[in-house]
Amino acid sequence: MLRKFACGAAASALVCLSAGAASAHITLETQSAPIGSTYKAVLRVGHGCEGSPTLKVRVRIPEGVIAVKPMPKPGWDLDSVEGAYKQPYDYYGTPMTEGVREIVWTGRLLDKHYDEFVFRAYLTGSLAPDTTLYFPTVQECEKGVERWIEIPAAGKGVDDYKSPAPGVRLRPKATD
Repeated sequence: MLRKFACGAAASALVCLSAGAASAHITLETQSAPIGSTYKAVLRVGHGCEGSPTLKVRVRIPEGVIAVKPMPKPGWDLDSVEGAYKQPYDYYGTPMTEGVREIVWTGRLLDKHYDEFVFRAYLTGSLAPDTTLYFPTVQECEKGVERWIEIPAAGKGVDDYKSPAPGVRLRPKATD
């Protein structure tokens, strides 16, 4: 099972989403999207770490997801880590070779409160339709850390894991 990964110099994890992600504690609001489109990701944080307030939310951006723009949140600091892509991608006629690889929101969210963290991104045509794309996410709290980073192995689903990375199910590219 995947437990940790590094994105640049920062430790990260992916939050994933799927139809069965109800058991995950950080989920994505929209659970499917067509490749070759802009996707608005809304990460839902339902609680802290065993009663402790959330202080930081880190999201690693998977390969094939480009033109990432995180939404600032009042009362929270926003940082992003940029890096090179494994290959160049076409973004509406413009070649892109690097971009946001990780987003970090830092603030304070009490365990008794719920909040959402938003970014938009382009899902490139290099992604495979009828698969799930995972966004590993780490939730750092005043006391403890929750790593929502487990990516299901073939034949398994998010309900088979304690800390699943929520993901978005990729649909074929929409035709005009």
